[in-house]
Amino acid sequence: MFKRIIALTLAVMVLLVLVSPIALAAPKKVMVVPIEKTVEKGLSSFVQRAFVDAKEENVDFIILEIDTPGGRIDAAKDIKDIIMGSDIPTAALVKSQALSAGSYIALTCDHIAMQPGSTLGDAEPRVGTERADEKILSAWKEELASVAEAHGRDPEIAKAFADRDMEIEGVIAKDKLLTLTPKDAVRLGMADYQVANRAELLEILGLEDAQIISADPTIAERISRLVTNPFVAPVLLTIGIAGLIIEIITVGFGLFGIMGLASLVLFFGGHLIAGFSGWESILLFVLGLILMVVEAFVPGFGIFGIGGLLAFITSIVLVSSSLEAALVSLTIAIIGAAVLVLISLKFLTARNFWKKLTLGSRLVTEEGYISSSQELLEYINLEGKALTNLRPAGTGELADGTRIDVVSSGEYIDRESRIKIIKVEGSRIIVKKID
Repeated sequence: MFKRIIALTLAVMVLLVLVSPIALAAPKKVMVVPIEKTVEKGLSSFVQRAFVDAKEENVDFIILEIDTPGGRIDAAKDIKDIIMGSDIPTAALVKSQALSAGSYIALTCDHIAMQPGSTLGDAEPRVGTERADEKILSAWKEELASVAEAHGRDPEIAKAFADRDMEIEGVIAKDKLLTLTPKDAVRLGMADYQVANRAELLEILGLEDAQIISADPTIAERISRLVTNPFVAPVLLTIGIAGLIIEIITVGFGLFGIMGLASLVLFFGGHLIAGFSGWESILLFVLGLILMVVEAFVPGFGIFGIGGLLAFITSIVLVSSSLEAALVSLTIAIIGAAVLVLISLKFLTARNFWKKLTLGSRLVTEEGYISSSQELLEYINLEGKALTNLRPAGTGELADGTRIDVVSSGEYIDRESRIKIIKVEGSRIIVKKID
């Protein structure tokens, strides 16, 4: 009896040893990270957060599902650093297109799989609508070659993605950019698999039973991606600046001010979430606006105006991904805002203080004004007085009661000051203040 108990105990122990690894083995975890639409800083921030989450959740494998026409090189480099700085294996699944910066991201992964109808390549760097110069092209080609070589792929083919002047026999002719189909990419070793879908890729990787975790962008990250888009950001800045200016100079109920503030909140908030800068850029922008509003009520373009302009420009530079992006956004915003403000003045009523800063009345002969440049020459050296403040334009009156449209020689002249006509340039009568 005792021997039977010992034998049964040993049998149970052996069974537990054999069964416990199976019972304790947990399914592997795979995180799926979408790389979609334009590659910009908002996307790199999202990928950073996804990889941090993957590390915390002990994910075994990350699949980047790519469908992008490309985007910013600096954002693509950030994503490359995130991928290559992680010890979690990765695979790129090209669902439709991995072009330009998208092809660079794909080449960064340990494995590349392509679905039918997808493309990989076409990574020529561009500045606006023009091809980038040789310096940018050379650096970008080496980036592509480096990530390709790191994963055993042909660096010369990777360079041909970006340089249309390269010629590789049997692969690409000169004056054409290289873009690969799934079949050609696998044949040339630039992709590892051609698969029908994600499930087939998981089966190839031995992860068909893995737990799938989807890395979905938060609402804040979606907004950040939208407003940091190089096409959307200048539009938001334009609406923001124009809205505030229109609100200040026209009579209204706050609609334009609300639109302007909302656009600026989206612009700065999105860039803040994307990690472009801190709160100092927002504070500088607000300070700039305040100083420029103060300048509007102070004669002359002085310290408030200059300080406000510098604070405004500095805030845009700080919040932008690069100096180039800041200059582009500022140029578009200033031109766009000027057009919107001029249009608004055609249909909206200007506030009284704005009317005081501009000459709004028509100066016609019937009302005692003179307009002929030939007649104006006769009034050189005559004296009179300023009927309005000259900032520098305004109205003057000669000793015989003739009213004329005048411009000061540069200085601000108070109303009722004595003035003298010193020059006539076409229809412009230039005066100076006399004691």
